[in-house]
This record gives sequence, C-alpha cells and structure tokens, in this order.
Amino acid sequence: MIERRGRCLCGQVRFAARGEPLWVAHCHCESCRRATSSPITTYAGYLATEVEWTAAAPASYASSPGVTRRFCPRCGAPMSFEGENAPGEIHLFAASFDDPESLAPNCHVFVEEQLGWLHVADNLPRYAKTARVGPPLPR
Repeated sequence: MIERRGRCLCGQVRFAARGEPLWVAHCHCESCRRATSSPITTYAGYLATEVEWTAAAPASYASSPGVTRRFCPRCGAPMSFEGENAPGEIHLFAASFDDPESLAPNCHVFVEEQLGWLHVADNLPRYAKTARVGPPLPR
C-alpha cells in the first residue's frame, strides 16, 4: 500500500497518509484564503482513519461551527481541515506532502468565492460550492 508523508515548515509536526486520496481539489473559499493567507489552496482528502500524526501533534482551532483547522504550534504552518460537512475525512494541504507533485488536483471547489484577479488555466471541473453539490460551473 502506498504511503505518503509530509510535514510542516519547521518539521515538528509530521504525518503519514496511507493509500490514495479520496480526491484532490483546489479550494477558493474565503475561509481557506484567510486561514492560509493565499488566494487558493489545494487539499488532498483522506479518510481520517488513514492519516496518522507521526511526530508532535498539531494544535487545533475551531475556525467556525463544525470546523477544526490544525496547524503547527511552533511555526504556524497550516496542516489540515476537518468539517462536519465531510464526516470521517481529513483534508491535508497538498503542498505539505514530501512529494506534492504526486497529488494532481481533479477539480476546483467554491469557485463562487474565487478572487476576480486569479485566473487558473486548466480544464478541471469547477464547482460553485463543493464537489458534492451541483454540477460543474460552465467555463
């Protein structure tokens, strides 16, 4: 079985994710933008049972009702997202994996909140909210 590893900026918080991710998506929502101070972020969604924190445990922050964001308590790097809207899943930041090239995104989510000046030139499906809600938006 494939295992991917990753870490925060300083290396204090580390994780291992077993198997292939359920999905990999670019997220454009305002909440993720504020949590990462970036215009877009990319997550790899895993079953929570397939992810293990292998070094220091991350700190957590309840960023909104039903949402827990985890981060390194030393360097502040964001590590994961867990929400009631995806029970049993943990969403890890693709860029924190040791080999982020191996995690190609398969869609964009929350594009209704995408910044007007950000133009991503790909042909991936785009969803107004999440990939679980509604058809892709027209290009």
